[in-house]
Amino acid sequence: MTSRTLLLSVFGAFFAISAAPANAQVEVSRIGEQSANLSYDAYLQLLIARARAEGVSEPTLRRMTAGLTPNQRVIQLDRGQPGKPTRRGYPDLAPYIAKHVNSVRIRNGRTEFSNYRSALLRAENEYGVPAEIILAIFGHETSYGRIKGGFDLSRALSTLAWEGRRRELFAGEFVALMKVADKGYSRKTLTGSYAGAFGNPQFLPSVYLRLATDGDEDGRADIFNNRADTFASIASYFVDAGWRSGQPWGVRAYVPRGFDVDAYKTKLVAPVCPRVHERHSQWKSVKEWRALGIQPQRPLAEDVMTTLFQPDGPGTPAWLLTSNYRVILEYNCSNYYAMSVGLLADEIAR
Repeated sequence: MTSRTLLLSVFGAFFAISAAPANAQVEVSRIGEQSANLSYDAYLQLLIARARAEGVSEPTLRRMTAGLTPNQRVIQLDRGQPGKPTRRGYPDLAPYIAKHVNSVRIRNGRTEFSNYRSALLRAENEYGVPAEIILAIFGHETSYGRIKGGFDLSRALSTLAWEGRRRELFAGEFVALMKVADKGYSRKTLTGSYAGAFGNPQFLPSVYLRLATDGDEDGRADIFNNRADTFASIASYFVDAGWRSGQPWGVRAYVPRGFDVDAYKTKLVAPVCPRVHERHSQWKSVKEWRALGIQPQRPLAEDVMTTLFQPDGPGTPAWLLTSNYRVILEYNCSNYYAMSVGLLADEIAR
């Protein structure tokens, strides 16, 4: 197929999409391969047509896409993400914790709790997610709303979709962003990370549409400036991911000298983020761990199922992690992130 034939074919599909009624269920994946060689401007028209077919209004599409050009910095950042760790091991956890669970972040978290106690406790009571966990996510994601990212999300997401490495993911998020904008948010408001996350909790547009929550019942789920909405939305995310009320994320554990942690290494292969989960042990009840000499250093019911995690090797701190730890991993699939969230939450509540 020549480049001219390719363009004619793709634009034929584009005009067919454009002519479809707003509520039509349009299948766009069939032109995915053809769109791979399009210019940014031509591909943007396909994204606009897809958003139009999914019901986004014309005024929103015009204001959110006017003057868009590809952002090469976004492509550089996306391609520059670190690769998977090698089999030789992982960086120690302790230095990461020292950097991310520091006195400033702890102090600011406690200040947030003091200033917004009512909204936090309302979210905690409604969803069963502890206030300190909500704050720890807020603190890690945006330093309690101070650092939310300055990338034009329309430009960033359209660039990543056009670039093609994860085309369908970002094409879907671009359309979701248009739907968020259709709720009345300005393009100036819709800024965030280069990868499309925005607001206090750094939700992707599709997550906002599914889980953003109006925490103060004013008719709008404003995760940009409204603390009550931010807290309720984070809690809603955790409940959706399976948070179990009344259970901690994990507790420090005593591991006797000479205990072979690797002998209890999990044999299950997680379908998502397998390198994260392969560092955890088999699941056992607290009672079973006690029988093996592993002692939790804080109260934990005997029948709670936990996994043993000793990230920095023998003689270093270890934890018994509950299923709620896995919920934190749903937010960001990294043991470093999840551990720092849990430990920051503990410090805020102390």
